[in-house]
Amino acid sequence: MSLPFTILLPYFFSILSLYFVSLTHSKVARLGISSTMRPAETVYASADNSGLEFFYYDQNLDHFTFTPESFQTFQQRYAINSKHWAGAKSNAPILAFLSEESSLEANLYDVGFFQDNGPRLKALLVYIEHRYYGKSMPFGSAEEALKNASTLGYLNAAQALADYAAILMHVKEKYSAKHSPIIVVGASYGGMLAAWFRLKYPHIALGALASSAPLLYFEDTRPKFGYYHIITKVFKETSEKCYKTIRKSWKEIDRVAAKSNGLLILSKKFKTCAPLSRSFDIKDFLDTLYADSAQYNGNPGYWVTTVCNAIDDPPNRKHYVLDRIFSGVVAFLGNQSCYDIDSIIEPSNDVTAWSWQSCSEIVMPIGHDKQDTMFQTAPFNMTRFIDDCKSSYGVSPRPHWITTYFGIQDVKLILRRFGSNIIFSNGLADPYSVGGVLEDISDSIVAIKTLKGSHIQDISTRRKDDPEWLVMQREKEIKIIESWISTYQNDLRGLNMS
Repeated sequence: MSLPFTILLPYFFSILSLYFVSLTHSKVARLGISSTMRPAETVYASADNSGLEFFYYDQNLDHFTFTPESFQTFQQRYAINSKHWAGAKSNAPILAFLSEESSLEANLYDVGFFQDNGPRLKALLVYIEHRYYGKSMPFGSAEEALKNASTLGYLNAAQALADYAAILMHVKEKYSAKHSPIIVVGASYGGMLAAWFRLKYPHIALGALASSAPLLYFEDTRPKFGYYHIITKVFKETSEKCYKTIRKSWKEIDRVAAKSNGLLILSKKFKTCAPLSRSFDIKDFLDTLYADSAQYNGNPGYWVTTVCNAIDDPPNRKHYVLDRIFSGVVAFLGNQSCYDIDSIIEPSNDVTAWSWQSCSEIVMPIGHDKQDTMFQTAPFNMTRFIDDCKSSYGVSPRPHWITTYFGIQDVKLILRRFGSNIIFSNGLADPYSVGGVLEDISDSIVAIKTLKGSHIQDISTRRKDDPEWLVMQREKEIKIIESWISTYQNDLRGLNMS
């Protein structure tokens, strides 16, 4: 059945809007699986979630120490759909979705891969909410859990992976599914978690599908071209005229803002709900809009084309550069009485939690580099970023910890030596693809990429108008997963364990 769904915060890293560690300089790009800028009523999912049941698991606060405080627990939410599962007696597989920085509901309606393929695999479907997001809050409430660094300190990737391990072992025991193979799936930041889970817990997960996972977008593995290079490329290829108009608009905003009443003029021009106090805010709003339209282009709707058509041929026939830009805003967001440009940085539980993660270990050096020619140059500044994080939380980021802990400094050599059964899927039109694994590493660690694909498009719900290349990408992924399961089932029979 078709279910309308609300686009929640997953990016939006909703994995793509941008928000701030502080209101000074540093932007923190958030990963995630769907847009948060698009109006909710314009998007629909056809995912069938009938048969879904929700549960809570009594989860350890700290998996890695044995102090009295570490034995505190919290209620972690997960959901199960056993509608199509062939059962434990046949050692039927378990598909486990490892949630990213959002509530569980977003995954249930945005990720169609499970509903589309669960019947084919006869799989038990499991969705696990990430600690500190949705309803999985330690310390009794979001207010207490997100209060300061002392409580937020238990929010990190290693603890999240241990959570997933504990719940998956609990599920196998609950369903007497000792020999049912588990395939973990994740998207964006969740895709990073899925790949890392396979590496850290290979005795639990038979394999992993990591969709749009930029696990090489860190200081030690920084890509040659960055996030905004792809956005520039997508817009330029869509319309050279549109690209040039956007590029020209930044200086025009600066020029108008320099006038005595410039901020008032800009406020009226862009119909902001509240008067602008600085030009930076409208520029960041537009920056986020362009990023969002590129990251989720075609998933669904070809938003870059929508924006550029409005900019190139504004319906009001006004040709002033900022009138054209505003036409793009209206085309993307719809005709509104006013536009709340502060909505992208309004505090929420998800934003607070992800800001902490970005300030502690998920330090992704995303900035506007010289080659990102659609934007004004503003490279990522690690020193300034660290200062902002210290100001916000009183702690310093560890920009090298992720590469140290998960061992991805030389991904080809390291994963070839001790990794297996991982699919890295990427669409090359996704800005985060620059930090993804784009080449096969071994026979069982494979990269599946598509030229026109956008962020996590491969695991979104199937649509009748899906292009052939997307259909083929999904089929290739599921066939690889089926081969893993088949090999595993043969191993069970060979060991007389089936």
